[in-house]
Amino acid sequence: MQEQHQTEIKAKLRKPSQYKVLLLNDDFTPMDFVVDLLETIFHKNENEAAKIMFEVHEKGSGLCGIYTFEVAETKLNQTLERARQEQHPLQCRLEKV
Repeated sequence: MQEQHQTEIKAKLRKPSQYKVLLLNDDFTPMDFVVDLLETIFHKNENEAAKIMFEVHEKGSGLCGIYTFEVAETKLNQTLERARQEQHPLQCRLEKV
């Protein structure tokens, strides 16, 4: 009986779903603004931020990070709000891992 109970508990405990936060390329948002966002919102160092920014520019999108839904949604909203404040059309999206 004890062994069955432990199996039921293990079956109920699952890691939360993870989500990618992706920045999308546009022809108007300045590169330095994107780098600053990556450093301040996603806590990337200068080299990581520049690498992601060039990936966005060259490939059309770039991975900012992978987080639980709540964290990913918060970072997405912070990014969009900051872009709107600065009147940039920057877009980003979430993708379930």
